[in-house]
Amino acid sequence: MYDTYVIEKNDTIDTISSKFNTSPEVIYQLNGYVLDLKPGNTLVVPRMKSDYFDYYIVNKGDSLYKIAQNNNIDADLLAQLNGINKSDYIYPNQTLLIPRAGSILYITAVGDTLSEIAKGFNVSVDKLISQNDNIYLQPEQLIVYKYK
Repeated sequence: MYDTYVIEKNDTIDTISSKFNTSPEVIYQLNGYVLDLKPGNTLVVPRMKSDYFDYYIVNKGDSLYKIAQNNNIDADLLAQLNGINKSDYIYPNQTLLIPRAGSILYITAVGDTLSEIAKGFNVSVDKLISQNDNIYLQPEQLIVYKYK
């Protein structure tokens, strides 16, 4: 999950990364590799805490498939969740979002309805809405539900 951050005077990629306990590389991945760090501009940053995700730091020798298998998640979904392609190289010290046990994830597609998604999660629409900050039903929006 992500938040936005308004750049302040004297911010650097390193100070912003430190504020959000992440690496500069994650900030670059989320915002594109050409950043305009002028005060007042906004950046997408990882949410500091989440009921739905943990952060995983990639180790030497890790693969997306291996990480997905160890965390009982589909590799395609893990890649999509982290804004990468399944065939992309992952590297040591890269930070990945990993769904916590007890969370169900769905990435929306064209034509989805809230009632269909809630039915797929086997929950009411109201419960689904209560656990998501905003639901726009735009393609590739992440919808989450924590059942534990």
